[in-house]
Amino acid sequence: MPSKNMEQRVNLEISNGIAYVSLNRPDKCNALDILMFHAIRKTIKRLKADRSIRTVIVTGNGDDFCSGLDVKSVMSSTKGPLELLLKLLPWRANLAQYVSTGWREIPAPVIVVIKGRCWGGGLQIALGGDFRISTPDASISIMESRWGLIPDMGGTLALKELLRLDKAKELAMTGEVITGLQALEYGLVTHVDDEPFERAIKLAEIISQQSPDSIAATKKLYNRSWWSKPGFALLRESFYQIKILIGKNRAIKTYNQINQDKKAREFINRKNW
Repeated sequence: MPSKNMEQRVNLEISNGIAYVSLNRPDKCNALDILMFHAIRKTIKRLKADRSIRTVIVTGNGDDFCSGLDVKSVMSSTKGPLELLLKLLPWRANLAQYVSTGWREIPAPVIVVIKGRCWGGGLQIALGGDFRISTPDASISIMESRWGLIPDMGGTLALKELLRLDKAKELAMTGEVITGLQALEYGLVTHVDDEPFERAIKLAEIISQQSPDSIAATKKLYNRSWWSKPGFALLRESFYQIKILIGKNRAIKTYNQINQDKKAREFINRKNW
């Protein structure tokens, strides 16, 4: 697979600890072809390994976030679907699922900016983020049923956390298109804003003022404990807190909090979470 072509599908820029990820197929409404699946996976793995990253903002170049699967491209041969769906271990994510679930594994908050169309696979990607900020008039849909398919890109993990079961079933079974305002009412998005990218930057800047270790630990704690047994949640709270207490970033944050009249100390790269 030509690496150059794959790189063109996703743009990545890093500035002041914020990683800006842009789906880059605007002439096709950022529809997902095989090259884009691979490019997203490569980007996620790079961000997971970079301990200097404080937050991630994911957008789509052009007028749309992502209109979903490029059905014509992916289904043009039997190799495409097999490449997306095959996996060695049934409980691990395949390529199609990883472009959603992989964002959950990055030890830094992921903020997804939604505008225009966010359909099918595009919504599955957005659901992998920790926060979703949408324009009021964005077009959002679990659209797989219109193609005789089911949502199979890992977004189910987030849907069960965000929606009532009946509402999730209704959206998935009908393929209904809703606006950003409706998505906010349902709980699918975190915020609605006329300038969602600027809102995302403000949120990223606020989070970046906190200890990167406490942020990474909070993300991991909540993702692993939200639906686990109470005992395991309590165990993780205690274990993660001990790990944070002996770290340098906790001391730096405490100093900055106490000495707000002095120049703030810079955080070091987070621990491996």
